Amino acid sequence: METLIVLALVVVGVFALVTRSNNRKRQQERESLQAVTAVAEEDVTRLGEDVALLDAETAGRELDEAARQDYRRALDAYDSAKAALDRVRAPEDVRGITGILEDGRYAVACVKARLAGEPLPARRPPCFFNPQHGPSTEDVDWAPPGGQLRPVPACPADAERVRAGAEPDVRKVPVGAGRQPYWQGGPGYGPYAQGYFSPYAGSGLLPGVLLGAVMFGGFGGWDGDGGDPQLGDAGAGDAGGDWGGDTGGDWGGGFDGF
Repeated sequence: METLIVLALVVVGVFALVTRSNNRKRQQERESLQAVTAVAEEDVTRLGEDVALLDAETAGRELDEAARQDYRRALDAYDSAKAALDRVRAPEDVRGITGILEDGRYAVACVKARLAGEPLPARRPPCFFNPQHGPSTEDVDWAPPGGQLRPVPACPADAERVRAGAEPDVRKVPVGAGRQPYWQGGPGYGPYAQGYFSPYAGSGLLPGVLLGAVMFGGFGGWDGDGGDPQLGDAGAGDAGGDWGGDTGGDWGGGFDGF
């Protein structure tokens, strides 16, 4: 009889622990979803502001058909991304939103180039430091403090900052009680970044480390050792290397260590 009582108590205790663990996991998932959705909403708002600035730039000017098409494409991207926010149910849903934003920002850049009478910008990956900056214009060697230099796509302003030894304008996202670079945000921000960069996975325009991150579902562990030779210096075997951080999940903890 006593054995049955002890066994019952053990079962109840295990059930309580499992229930508590599951509840904690669900709460963490809800908080992660809320955070990444809020970040995506900030990016959508930023695109809306950029599109609104085009109104002032185009006021009183006759646009040719190509400029009108690019302008419409930017407006449609903003409307589509804003509508998609209402359909977010999981972090993976954010990937579609940032993919739309990437295209919209390129359209904005095309309108500005046409207004200035300049050649259309090359279709390159977004600025690594802050995808809100729109298409990158070049790759620049950069590393966080104590890290290893890596080539990353940068917008003109951030490329200039890096070459001058200044800090780039990094996109920071909520992590705990503060904000961290999006690549240190944890697994919930994986789809957020992949939406921006995955369209370029087969373009040859992504440096090896970024290509490896897109292919393997995260930005963790990029030390350049043990990677897939078909992917340059990044690969699944890099996990836990220079770019590995202390956060678990698909991202290998970010790449704060470089």
